[in-house]
Amino acid sequence: MSEKTIMLVCNAGMSTSMLVTKMQKAAETQGLDVEIFATAAADATNKLEQKEINTVLLGPQVRFMQKQFEEKLAPLGIPVDVIDMTDYGMMNGEKVLGQAVAMING
Repeated sequence: MSEKTIMLVCNAGMSTSMLVTKMQKAAETQGLDVEIFATAAADATNKLEQKEINTVLLGPQVRFMQKQFEEKLAPLGIPVDVIDMTDYGMMNGEKVLGQAVAMING
């Protein structure tokens, strides 16, 4: 069981899954015990019901959903943010992982 769980949300969960791999490698390098996974926006609610999520990052292509996610997750104390478009485009797993960890640590 991982200490913290990070959920990435995008349209289909496919391009984001490549970023998950890069983030997992960065987490291993840093010795962080995190579970990172990607899901399609349409399935995000199911995932939130199935797992204990610590933070949610939205892919730039679903940034328009940020307010909707914030309204749903704020009462649960789960922070939501949008992945920087440059970091997403460059698949910068280390930078995006840093963003997620900073959100978890408040």
